[in-house]
Amino acid sequence: MVDRFYEQIKKHILKKLFDMRCWMGKHTSIHNMQKGLPGHARDHKVISKVVNEIVQKEWIYAKPTHYGLELSLNIEKKKEIEDCIEEDM
Repeated sequence: MVDRFYEQIKKHILKKLFDMRCWMGKHTSIHNMQKGLPGHARDHKVISKVVNEIVQKEWIYAKPTHYGLELSLNIEKKKEIEDCIEEDM
């Protein structure tokens, strides 16, 4: 159950970055990833855990800034990211 929950959040984050066209140099704040999720899924700790998991897979880049963490997609993993997003559609 928890794994499915994390999978849904992971797909939401990837799809949101994909729709915003945040590839390589273009990035957005980690705080924007909470928008669009149901209330019970908006926990910052859960989002951070899922983001760390995706960063370890090298699907996204995390850029630390003085005002927070910025995220962007890795263009070299584009095919894997698209496959993950389209998996349950």
